[in-house]
Amino acid sequence: MKKKTPVQDEHIAMLEQSNAHIRKLHDIVKKAIAEEALIVNNLLNPPKEMLSRGQRISDKVARFGGSWKFIILFSVILLAWIAFNVLTPKGDQFDPFPFILMNLVLSCIAAFQAPIIMMSQNRQEEKDRKRGENDYLVNLKAELEIRSLHQKLDILLEEQIKELYESQEMQIELLKRLAVKIDNLEKRQAKD
Repeated sequence: MKKKTPVQDEHIAMLEQSNAHIRKLHDIVKKAIAEEALIVNNLLNPPKEMLSRGQRISDKVARFGGSWKFIILFSVILLAWIAFNVLTPKGDQFDPFPFILMNLVLSCIAAFQAPIIMMSQNRQEEKDRKRGENDYLVNLKAELEIRSLHQKLDILLEEQIKELYESQEMQIELLKRLAVKIDNLEKRQAKD
């Protein structure tokens, strides 16, 4: 078995140092991927919102009250109301022409519907505020991660530059040694 020369030992040390840098990079990437998976999992599976019965009802009323289905249905009912009271004989009408009862019913519907819709909108506004806070925190975390990655990359680059300089110094030293050996060989050959 051949004995390793100091030059081979230096090359092996350089390769081991390079492998250590690569392992550091792999560890950084694995850690970043694991943290990203946690964030993505939390965003895809948010905690369930606990709603009271009144909140669920206000959401359904607001959803239905703001739909085309409600507008069309309510328009049909109002037109049927008006048509019935205009076309039937005077004695059979339950709400004659000024439609006072219809105005009262419309006012009552509006009086009940408005606060229910406001409750739903207030809760939606609270959700939007929390979502905005979460977005801010995610953006802040991303900014901190980017800064951290820049620092890590700067450190790795500094280490690699240092390693390159050391490698160049070793190569220059080896070249000097080889030049000395070549000169010695040439001198020996010149003597012979």
